[in-house]
Amino acid sequence: MGKIAIDELRNISSLRYERYTVPGIKDLPIAAKKLLDSGCDIVITLGWVGKTQKDLVSYLAMSVGLITVQILTGKHIIDVTIHEDEAESERDLLIVAENRVREHVRNAVDLLLNPKRLQRLAGTGQRQGYPDVGPILK
Repeated sequence: MGKIAIDELRNISSLRYERYTVPGIKDLPIAAKKLLDSGCDIVITLGWVGKTQKDLVSYLAMSVGLITVQILTGKHIIDVTIHEDEAESERDLLIVAENRVREHVRNAVDLLLNPKRLQRLAGTGQRQGYPDVGPILK
């Protein structure tokens, strides 16, 4: 997922990046905090979560941690998590993962460089990793 994120970032911008790898998803909040404290303007976290109840609880704990870091730092963290129960086949799950990573990298770049684009997309039914569903009101 990291290689996909870097590839997408290089394709759409010249922003500098720092890659920081951790052993598991529950280590993401402190890694994000360290990066934001060291001068990063935004962080994209990448994680892959299994199908068990224990995996879901670990994800929820990590998610609360990331939200807390955002509140403490006043900076965005874009959480890109793939859950193994999101698709029937491994092939479909890999497609979701690649699409979600690329789309969230674009979101992160827009947050930094082009926030008006995000305004235009609000309410249009964008789905990161899946086909868009279209606007609520037509």
